[in-house]
Amino acid sequence: MANTLDPMDLKQTITLHLDGFSNRKIGSTLGISRNTVNTYMRLFKASGSTFKELLGLDNATLEKLFPSHTTINNPRYEELMLFFEGVNKARNHPGFTFLYHYQEYVDQAKAPYSYTQFMEHYRRKYAKAKGSMKLEHDPGNELFIDYTGKKLEIIDKETGELIPVEVFVAILPNSQYTYVEACKSQKREDLINCCCNALQFYGGAPKAIVSDNLKSAVTRASRYEADINRSFKDFARHYNCVINPARGYAPQDKALVENAVNLAYQRIYYPLREMTFFSLEDLNREIKRLLQRYNDLLFSRKEASRRELFQSVEREYLKPLPDIPYELKGYRRAKVQKMGYVYFSPDKSYYSVPYRYMGKETSIHYTNSTVEVYYNHQRIALHARNTSKGSYNTNKEYLSSTHKYYSDWSLEFFKKKAAIHGEHVVRCVEKIIDKVDYPEIGYKRAMGVIQLHKAYGSKRLDNACKRAFQADATSYLRIKNILKNNLDESSLFYQNLEEDQSHIPEHDNIRGASAYQ
Repeated sequence: MANTLDPMDLKQTITLHLDGFSNRKIGSTLGISRNTVNTYMRLFKASGSTFKELLGLDNATLEKLFPSHTTINNPRYEELMLFFEGVNKARNHPGFTFLYHYQEYVDQAKAPYSYTQFMEHYRRKYAKAKGSMKLEHDPGNELFIDYTGKKLEIIDKETGELIPVEVFVAILPNSQYTYVEACKSQKREDLINCCCNALQFYGGAPKAIVSDNLKSAVTRASRYEADINRSFKDFARHYNCVINPARGYAPQDKALVENAVNLAYQRIYYPLREMTFFSLEDLNREIKRLLQRYNDLLFSRKEASRRELFQSVEREYLKPLPDIPYELKGYRRAKVQKMGYVYFSPDKSYYSVPYRYMGKETSIHYTNSTVEVYYNHQRIALHARNTSKGSYNTNKEYLSSTHKYYSDWSLEFFKKKAAIHGEHVVRCVEKIIDKVDYPEIGYKRAMGVIQLHKAYGSKRLDNACKRAFQADATSYLRIKNILKNNLDESSLFYQNLEEDQSHIPEHDNIRGASAYQ
């Protein structure tokens, strides 16, 4: 007998039969297999009583006629039940499969049941006390992600070393449209990069990403409120979705992606088993080809492929992707220095911030292309990243008026300042700056020369610069001494120098150069 029923079930079966239900419908209504209903119908007819008479019997009489525990001597069935005791003890062992134990059973049984009957009898003997609910997945609502347990390999061309690589799997549960990619590791950078590629593959973002409790995704796991990694949370914010980690030790929360991993072994790993790859790019190119074939396979019941279900149903429910792909962010803390810059340790460089934040503790958020400075969760500065070590990166809008003035110093700046006081001042300033290797030193000296006009006036300064230039004495101290000693006005030496005449007076007794030829 396929199964045994108690008197209450028997009366319900007879009642439904009298109401005109078929054996199949009786079985589906009462949760009984059709074979069991068929067996009892034959027993009812063989009892010699009508269905109405059987329905009128009390439970004790009915149980005697059709006992709930079979009394048939069936060695084949008893042998199976004894074998199940060993199977059930091994149930929680890693790698357990019913198929393995069924093959053992076939090897030792005289008249083995089929695999289908083997599983049916096992489920009846060890019925699950804990129920399992079938989860319904709304289109575009979630994206499940996970890594496969088994790794693929690439070969280093130079050393011949086998390098194991991780395999990332993502699946949209409504259409079961799947994405697979090989990557170097499960670290934060690789995880977020794979997620970015997956969203680009789907052409949209779901409302939530359901991840496993990976260290690169979850800082602190919890069944109720996990602490999400800061970078992963920032990635989700960029794509306008949320991260919803699965509960620990609850694989049913992401059963579809677990199944997708198993299918990846069959549809992708197995065809790759005899292929050799020397780079991730080559490996992912072949994975992409196999993945396309996998997503185009027809579901036997739905009569459509994963790709067709995604295109026709789920795609329109995904959120549009932002114009700019997400860049992985790093974080540092830094204090604003007195000169109005923060020190960025990864590049050993400096970035300016508004001068009013001097002395404040700030947070630096950086990517490969940008550096942002935050104070109290508000961005106060934004710069393009400069990877040159020791560089000072300045936004003049952030500087105080004094710093802005200082940052404008250049040769053209000082020539323009000097032109107000005369052309000779310009020539001296230009020569002072050109004489030094370090421009900032020359700038300070030039500024000192220009500032002399405050004490002596522009006309005297220009005249002093003229005499200094002609005497090749263009320095701040010499020009200052010329002015201080009034040599720019009364010196015979400089007057004769200006007129290009000899300082020796003419005399008749003095012979010229011609007398010595």
